Amino acid sequence: MSQPFRALVVDDEDLYAQAIGREIGRQGIPCDLAYNCREALRMVENQHYGVILLDHRLPDDDGIRIIPQLLTHQPDAALVMMTAYQTIPNAVRAIRQGAEDYIVKEASLAPILERVLELRQRAQLRQAAQSTGDVKCQGLLGRSSAMRLVVDQLSKIAAARDTTLLLTGETGVGKEVACRYLHSLSRPADSPLVVVDCLALPENLAESLLFGHERGAFTGAQESHTGAFEEARDGTVFLDEIGDMELGQGKLLRVLENRSFRRLGSSREIPLKARVVAATNQDLSALVQAGRFRHDLYQRLAVFPIHIPPLRERGDDILLLAEHFRVLYSERLGKPTEPLATEVSQVLLGYAYPGNVRELKNIIERAVILAESPRIELRHLPQRVLALGRKGPLPPAWPLEVVPGVDSLVDVEERMIRQAMNRAGNVRTEAAKLLGISRYQLLRRMQKFGMQAESGKSPAKNP
Repeated sequence: MSQPFRALVVDDEDLYAQAIGREIGRQGIPCDLAYNCREALRMVENQHYGVILLDHRLPDDDGIRIIPQLLTHQPDAALVMMTAYQTIPNAVRAIRQGAEDYIVKEASLAPILERVLELRQRAQLRQAAQSTGDVKCQGLLGRSSAMRLVVDQLSKIAAARDTTLLLTGETGVGKEVACRYLHSLSRPADSPLVVVDCLALPENLAESLLFGHERGAFTGAQESHTGAFEEARDGTVFLDEIGDMELGQGKLLRVLENRSFRRLGSSREIPLKARVVAATNQDLSALVQAGRFRHDLYQRLAVFPIHIPPLRERGDDILLLAEHFRVLYSERLGKPTEPLATEVSQVLLGYAYPGNVRELKNIIERAVILAESPRIELRHLPQRVLALGRKGPLPPAWPLEVVPGVDSLVDVEERMIRQAMNRAGNVRTEAAKLLGISRYQLLRRMQKFGMQAESGKSPAKNP
């Protein structure tokens, strides 16, 4: 049973702490208060917390100094430092000790409340991943607007039983998973889903493998054979990598138009009862222009196109999927593991995933195998992920002037983001790389400062 999301506020200003606790409670989040380090350490031993809001200066100790002790008892908690002293060194110290973020105390409690609600949403994503049992839909798990649109479109086309579907997207985004999900929604439970890899179709056997043949239809055809379209019966035929299909395009078009096909060597028409789903990671319109793909076939396949977005554009879906795969492989390998720690989640959020969901799945499987204890650590991630996903310093050639006693931490943060966006030509993904944070974290900070990206600019060259 999952633990409820609970907050702990540690602050010696009792009226301020009570005000925070009251606002958090109004959002349906249980909240406990501690007024010194001793109370906080006692409370984390006996209660589970999703977020700890920790003041910097406390009467009996330095709040930053006890961060490791708090996280030892609450490894799953997101620790957010609250400070009235806007100094860069203290923020850096807190992050290095394990804090996920810092918040400068203001008259308004809105920034603190907003951060707590974001962290609750992330915790709910993790719990959803741990509780889901629908492995057929694992690559489609997500609450991002892009994935909600995909699932909504699949749900709508499920009612149109004979409509052909074209799935597009990069390698590893989950096109076959989407097909299986649609199949489960729209076809009989016992109907088959037949997968055809168009890239691997032998030239001399392509039509036979798709439509079947009669005995004696060609040299070596000693027995009759049913093809993929006939084997599928009233289920689904999934034509993967349709862009690599060179032979048989004309016959496939005829089958889709007439909703019937013939075995090689036969004149008998067999009704097509299955739905046809095609998928490609290529630009079919470009292949049409190059003369490598029939325009009429492309138009027939693209009656209902659905584009599945790359994982790097899905924000916190990365954590949802990572937790799902962690639970999946923990059970499969018989190795119980804890929810991913904050530092691991941050690195996973910062990586671009050229292999998309398939790559993330392999990363988590590897981490579960390597973990000697229930805790998955950074060293269990592949080096490429650590190199490209870890937060890092700004490039040495990027000067940032700070005026001591004049510039606040908030001023410096806003200036860094504006400089990064300018150097990246307002391309958010590139700006996030320059800052050493994830695109999701950049967007949150841009919203904080009321900043919006402009389009049409190219990244600035390093001097």
